[in-house]
Amino acid sequence: MLKACLNGTRRLDEHPAVPLTPAELAADAVRCATAGVAAVHVHPRDDDGTESLDPAVIAAAVTAIRDARPGLPVGVSTGAWIVPDPAERAAAVRAWTVLPDFASVNAHEPGAAEVAAALHERGVMVEAGLWTPSAVDAWRRWSTPTGRILVECMAEQVETALADAAAILAALPGGHPPVLLHGEGPATWPVYAEAVRRGLHTRIGLEDTLLLPDGTPAPDNAALVTAALTAAAR
Repeated sequence: MLKACLNGTRRLDEHPAVPLTPAELAADAVRCATAGVAAVHVHPRDDDGTESLDPAVIAAAVTAIRDARPGLPVGVSTGAWIVPDPAERAAAVRAWTVLPDFASVNAHEPGAAEVAAALHERGVMVEAGLWTPSAVDAWRRWSTPTGRILVECMAEQVETALADAAAILAALPGGHPPVLLHGEGPATWPVYAEAVRRGLHTRIGLEDTLLLPDGTPAPDNAALVTAALTAAAR
């Protein structure tokens, strides 16, 4: 599976094609799905452009994407930087009126297990974000079922990112859920190639990189998707 990560924490001053509003996210999701992705991951924003877990903000983004591209799975982030207080983060999830298909939870963050439990209670598939081998231990202490593991290589140095990927994957227990492997920044494309080599799910989008594989600026998310699928087919 190739997932498109449409915006993340990116701002318009970083790239003019970063989608922020529900309409922009929906239009971008359609372009990426047409290009060949199987799902999209978004960070919904409020009217000020700030990331939010507010029920109205989540509902607007998810509904817009579903209306524009019925059947395309939509996921959101529950990163602690959006709502730092763990109890408030779990309460926000329990208040959602429109549910995404899946949501990522970073296992190393305070309150991650509680947020994962709240998602599971609501029937939202949990993606466990593992940034380090030690995060594997934190995730294994969850009592909540996990639908997918995100092995997220945050180091920008390529050799470090690839070593982190190998270490996290080696630490996973047998019979673990499906894995999506991705990198960020300069390590995005090398880690993408490693995911393809290993036959793992992966992702691409402006959240992770602003550059095409040849180092030139990416016009938009759809161009990144097209480049990723072309690279995988070689």
